[in-house]
Amino acid sequence: MQLIRGIHNLRPEHRGCVATIGNFDGVHRGHQCILDQVIAEARARGLKATVMLFEPQPQEFFAPQGAPARLMSLRDKLIALREAGVDQVLCARFDDRFRSLSAEAFVRQLLVDGLGVEYLVVGDDFRFGCGRDGDFAYLQQAGAEHGFAVTDTPTCEVAGERVSSTRVRSALSEGDFALADTLLGRPFTISGRVRHGDKIGRTLELPTVNLALKRLRSPLQGVFAVTVSGAGLEGQPGAANMGTRPTVNGTENRLEVHLLDYRDAGEGKDSLYGKHLTVAFRHYVRAEEKFADLDQLKTAIWQDVDAVRTYFEKTGL
Repeated sequence: MQLIRGIHNLRPEHRGCVATIGNFDGVHRGHQCILDQVIAEARARGLKATVMLFEPQPQEFFAPQGAPARLMSLRDKLIALREAGVDQVLCARFDDRFRSLSAEAFVRQLLVDGLGVEYLVVGDDFRFGCGRDGDFAYLQQAGAEHGFAVTDTPTCEVAGERVSSTRVRSALSEGDFALADTLLGRPFTISGRVRHGDKIGRTLELPTVNLALKRLRSPLQGVFAVTVSGAGLEGQPGAANMGTRPTVNGTENRLEVHLLDYRDAGEGKDSLYGKHLTVAFRHYVRAEEKFADLDQLKTAIWQDVDAVRTYFEKTGL
């Protein structure tokens, strides 16, 4: 899969495609239905299956503090799109210049001159252009003028309700990982590179791996049973805390994981630093709390570890 970073990097070889446009946060089952439609049409026409997305996501640009928590980093999103069979992704920088494009300029510069779209798949509620003056009807008219077809996206439902990123976030916030996994078509994961922390876990005799989170907000807060993969690990059970660590007056949102019964494979105790790990969330244990001191925190964490062990023993994961 080819990544086109910014509309200024569009080249003649990128033209001629079947395309769709959106955030694709989570690449959930609804997104997968859209991608299947785009890829099937692209293969039938001998064209490139193309996704156009934005960084930052529009809501993050307009209201960064109030934007929904991301389900996926850009890196993981691109991996999921590649695995789905997408041929190329145009990642457009959403900034003041981009937001000022009129609907007409958007169509001409991006869809016609930039990508040479021959078939476009978008939702019938899709809005674009400065002032959101472009809509599905406008695209149909523009398609008739410029020679590309426009169709809307199929509706994907689970338990009688539409699959959406909002619904996935709601399931996660309620600790309903079974529903979240069904909506996503896979377990919910967060991945990142292991970085150095403040080593408080070692003083509590519960060392943790700390993952760098490249997102404004997390869709999860609390303590969880997780499995960890990457850097030689495969489904390694762990107890994870996602939050700010109020007991030690933390302010940065971070993900810390204590790997159960983990023994280093011989590269030294710090061999995971710098490695990329993927954490799959399996079970909600409790909310994050502020304790009076480190002794109370240590007692609570050991109780969390016991609860996580019990979960894995019962489920056999």
